[in-house]
Amino acid sequence: MIMENSNGINQKILTMDKFLAKIESLKEKAGVDLSTAEDLSLAVMNLVSLEEHFFFTGMKTKKDEHFDASLEIREIRKSLLAELMPHNEGETWCISKHLLATAMRLIEVGNKLHSGGKKEKAKSMFEKAYKVYSIFWALKLKLITGEKIQETAKGSSTSLTTGSSQLEDLVNKLADCCDE
Repeated sequence: MIMENSNGINQKILTMDKFLAKIESLKEKAGVDLSTAEDLSLAVMNLVSLEEHFFFTGMKTKKDEHFDASLEIREIRKSLLAELMPHNEGETWCISKHLLATAMRLIEVGNKLHSGGKKEKAKSMFEKAYKVYSIFWALKLKLITGEKIQETAKGSSTSLTTGSSQLEDLVNKLADCCDE
């Protein structure tokens, strides 16, 4: 894929072949289990959601014990996110947390739409959730940077959306959850 930088110069970014080569090299390293990391990322997504639920329950019931439970869940979530993102720079930790939380919420919205018979809207939410989840994995594997995500959010000419199908293909090949 070719992208234009701020100087108007075209530069080549990682191709799918390079993505897959990076994945294979990660799989070959001792102790790297991407299917376990995928499960862990889903656990973190659910823990973020639990933190939110305890907060809202605490506010609605005016019972402080829900805030205490939220704090306990937060500590577990932090430790698990540290396993997922052991070497992070800048705000990649926080970006990762928000990418996972966003993906979780989009999945939940998609599920509600689907159960309400709005299958096309649900599919759109699921596609967005998967795109956001793919961005998380690209960031975790250092295939993109937090700066790249910020540029995209600001609407710069270098956009992740042109590479989103590559990112989604990357996640498809990352880990087969059934491959134990």
